[in-house]
Amino acid sequence: MSPRSNPLDAPLDAWLALANAPGIGPRTVARLIEHFGSPVAVLRASPERLAAAGLKPASVAALKQPDPDALAAVLDWSAQPDAHILTLADPRYPPLLAEIHDAPPLLYVRGDAGLLAEPQIAIVGSRNPTPGGLETTREFARQLVGFGLIVTSGLALGVDGAAHAAALAGGGRTVAVLGTGPDRVYPAVHRDLARRIADTGAGALVSEFPPGQGPLARNFPRRNRLISGLSLGVLVTEAALKSGSLITARTALEQGREVFAVPGSIRNPLARGCHALIRDGARLVESAQEILVELAPLLHCALAAPDSALAATAATAVDLTEAEAAPDLSVSLDAESQRLLNSMGFDPVAPDELIERSGLPAQRVAAMLLVLELSGHVSSAPGGRYHRSRA
Repeated sequence: MSPRSNPLDAPLDAWLALANAPGIGPRTVARLIEHFGSPVAVLRASPERLAAAGLKPASVAALKQPDPDALAAVLDWSAQPDAHILTLADPRYPPLLAEIHDAPPLLYVRGDAGLLAEPQIAIVGSRNPTPGGLETTREFARQLVGFGLIVTSGLALGVDGAAHAAALAGGGRTVAVLGTGPDRVYPAVHRDLARRIADTGAGALVSEFPPGQGPLARNFPRRNRLISGLSLGVLVTEAALKSGSLITARTALEQGREVFAVPGSIRNPLARGCHALIRDGARLVESAQEILVELAPLLHCALAAPDSALAATAATAVDLTEAEAAPDLSVSLDAESQRLLNSMGFDPVAPDELIERSGLPAQRVAAMLLVLELSGHVSSAPGGRYHRSRA
C-alpha cells in the first residue's frame, strides 16, 4: 500500500459488511480499523484474530459470511435518485460529525447530501409543546434560516416538526435525522414533511441505520447524538424536565457544542427543562441574533470561504443585535392605556383577564390593545393573547 493511500478508501461492500454486522457499533468499527488497518483487512482477518480482538462468535460469523441479500437490498436502495451512502472516507461526510468519538461509519442520506457539511443549528424540544412554544420554535427557525444556517432536528412530533416546516416555509434548508432507516418515516404523520425535505432540493434525511430498519425505541437516543454532532449548537425552545431533547442538549455539551435555551413562564411545566439547562450553563437566548453572535467565531472557522454571505452575517451579528428595531416607546400613553399596560406581564394573557385586572370596559380594551401593539408596547401571541414587548 502506498504511504499516501487512505486505509479508509475501501469498497462500499466492505464498509457495509463491517458496519452492519451484529454486535459491532461505531466505537467497535473504529477500534477494529485502528487495529487491523482498514475495513478490508478486518474482513480478511482470521476468525481467531477477530475473536482475539474482542468480537463475539455471531459478529465473527457475520464478518466472514456477510448476508448477500441484505447487502443487495442496501445497494439497490442506494441506486435510487438522491439516495446516498457516505462512508467516513467520503469527502461529503460532515467534518463536525466525524469529530465525535462515536461517529457512525456510514450515513444513509436522501436528498442533498452536500448540506451535511454546511453550518447547522439544531432545534429540539417537546413533542407536546404549548401554542406559545410552537410559535417560538417557528420564529427562531425562520430567522435562523434567514441568516443562512441550516436547521437540523429529529422529525419528531411537536417542536421538531415545527422547526423543519418553518425552515422550509422561510425559504431555508433543513436536515432531518432519523431514528429509522432512510426509507422509513416515523411518525407516519410526517411522511409529507419528509417528502418535502428530501425531494425539493431544500433538505436531506439522514440516518445511521440501513434501509428497512423500522422504529425501535433504543435507536432514538442514539439518533440524538447525530443531531448535536452535525450542528454548531443546539437550541431547546420548550421542554419538560424529562424531555428527550435534554439528552440531545447534554450530548451537545459532551461534544463541545454550544447549547441555547429559551426561558418561559415559571407556571409552564414545559419551560422547566429549559430553565434546568440554563442553570447548568446553557445560554439564555431571546432572539436568533443572540445565537448568531455566539456562533460567529465557529462560523468563521467552519466556512471554507471567509468572504461568504454567511460569514459576513456572522461578522456583523453584534451590530445587528445592537441595532435591532425597538418599539416606539416615545408614544405617550393616556392614563387608561398606561393602566391597561400595567395590568399586563410578559407572559401571554387573554383580553378577558386584562379586562378583569384593569377594570376597563371591554370595548375600550380592544381598541387600546390595537394602539399599544401598533406603537410596539405589546405583542400579540397565538390564541388572541397579548404580552408586553419591553420593560
